[in-house]
Amino acid sequence: MTGEKAVAFERTLNPARIRAAIRDEVAAIVPLDELEEAHRSDALAWIDSGATLCRTAKPATPPKHLVSYIAVVDGHHILLVDHKSAQLWLPVGGHVEPGEHPRETVVRELFEELKIVAKHDVTEPLMVTCTTTVGLAAGHDDVSLWYVVTVDRGQDIQFDRQEFERVEWFGYSDVPIYRCDPHLKRFLAKLDPSERSESCRMRGQGMLVRQSNYPGNDRG
Repeated sequence: MTGEKAVAFERTLNPARIRAAIRDEVAAIVPLDELEEAHRSDALAWIDSGATLCRTAKPATPPKHLVSYIAVVDGHHILLVDHKSAQLWLPVGGHVEPGEHPRETVVRELFEELKIVAKHDVTEPLMVTCTTTVGLAAGHDDVSLWYVVTVDRGQDIQFDRQEFERVEWFGYSDVPIYRCDPHLKRFLAKLDPSERSESCRMRGQGMLVRQSNYPGNDRG
């Protein structure tokens, strides 16, 4: 199914089918480690509780809601944005709108934030995380699905200057990890097994937080 057809199809789903589709996205994820297993279990329990999944009003109503993260990659490089509100380097992404499938959010946010149209179908997310946000609008919980989209680094990027200070391609080993989403290093380890040894070294030094309620980011 092409991206356009997928978007059109998902928009016809009723709320129960959208919830089931979101649950399928989370359930299909194979956890990297015990932390992701805990986050996956938390996300599934939240979905099954019948709670409202999508943000209905800014800045954070309900206080726990769904986000699609998009890792824009090319080879061993990832595109990050210097987010004004979160005050962190982040992958692009945004809140899933009511009635929207998270993969549709990927397509929409890529165009809104970077004027990029994905040249391949958006497939299942690679990771799920649950974080409490930091930044200028801190204090709510994001359940984030991490998707991967491949883009040519030579492509022109027209980013949203109201939301971002700048955008930059980073080699995986050059990511400014101490001013990023705290899960980004783990995500890169899952995306590229060659990064896993460094992630394990950091874990051994106590640099990876093990709880589900630690600082994350704010998407605005």
